[in-house]
Amino acid sequence: MISLVLVLVSCTNKEYEKQESVFIVFKTPTLKYADLGFIYQNNDEMKIEIYGSGQALMTLEISKKNVCMSFLECMHNDDFNTQVLSSWYPDELLGNIFRGQPIFQGKGLSKNSHGFTQKIDDKHKYNIRYNIFNKEVVFRDTINDIVIKIKRVGS
Repeated sequence: MISLVLVLVSCTNKEYEKQESVFIVFKTPTLKYADLGFIYQNNDEMKIEIYGSGQALMTLEISKKNVCMSFLECMHNDDFNTQVLSSWYPDELLGNIFRGQPIFQGKGLSKNSHGFTQKIDDKHKYNIRYNIFNKEVVFRDTINDIVIKIKRVGS
């Protein structure tokens, strides 16, 4: 009886408080996606869906500890960073980018009237330019060849 309850509880849909239509570019040495999608968020986690021709091409579910990707098993944030991004990145980096929050604990942050910019360099590890401007997020690391762009569409 208890196992049946656990199965039913784990299969329920997660409730998200916020949904946004976005255009996403997600380019790493191993993955390349650029299309329209949605970001669903609540306080603890988020789900990112990228669509092409009306079909879901990729789904990312990001929590404080794990990242689940549609064609990879769920893995701890640091394992995801090592396999998909860079092992030098902090665990919370991907979630902070999709939420439009400062990364690397605000290192190199300059605020402006419509957002902020971060320039973060560590020779041979990363060369990051991260901009939040109005409805657009741009993360670029030239050493690791990573680009993540998120442009909110609509209101």
